[in-house]
Amino acid sequence: MQLFYNSDITSDTSQIIFDKIESRHIVRVLRKKEESILHITNGKGFLFDAKIIIASDKKCIAQIINIQEKPKPWNYYLHLAIAPTKNNDRFEWFLEKATEIGIDEITPIFCSNSERRNVKLERFEKIIQSAMKQSLKFTLPKLNSPIKFNDFINQSFDGKVCIAHCEEQEKNFLKDIINPSEKTTILIGPEGDFSSQEIMKALEKKITPISLGESRLRTETAALVAVQNVSFINQ
Repeated sequence: MQLFYNSDITSDTSQIIFDKIESRHIVRVLRKKEESILHITNGKGFLFDAKIIIASDKKCIAQIINIQEKPKPWNYYLHLAIAPTKNNDRFEWFLEKATEIGIDEITPIFCSNSERRNVKLERFEKIIQSAMKQSLKFTLPKLNSPIKFNDFINQSFDGKVCIAHCEEQEKNFLKDIINPSEKTTILIGPEGDFSSQEIMKALEKKITPISLGESRLRTETAALVAVQNVSFINQ
């Protein structure tokens, strides 16, 4: 299945008009013609089947002929707050793979040891959309604007909130503290880890310290291990 994304489609939509870039891709690259069926999601858990009525590479138009509700295949809510990596490609790799596995919300956080303090949210959003389509998912993860570490932990949270860090102190493994179907927020620090002061502030907020294993992991690897662990716990 070739899946398209359009956030503006609702159950009341009867017709969709693709922009010039998408129209060219549909008609010139995919060689779709009039009467061809397209599959589109709005990223909100719905699949729309649409029949092309005008196959123009400048303005392709399709008629909605069927709507299906597509609940996400996982029964939990996972929010990762992660410090952007110095190498932008590594963070983008995390976004892609986490979306493929299953994640609900992502927040870039700026920490004391962060080496990158600017992010390109528009590019990140496109990577997430592409990964959603490629993995045939119908729920788009929520990408939040960047926020400072202190501001993030001062929010109120539902469910379990954990911080993965490398300091030598008592920590729990995710499998020992996460319950199936639970809403979970996990903080992943930058290269160089969270500072001692940040860890202390997190503990004061009753955020649970966790270990992701004996190996010292890169930021993006640690984040993906966390995503996979939560997925496995909920199998």
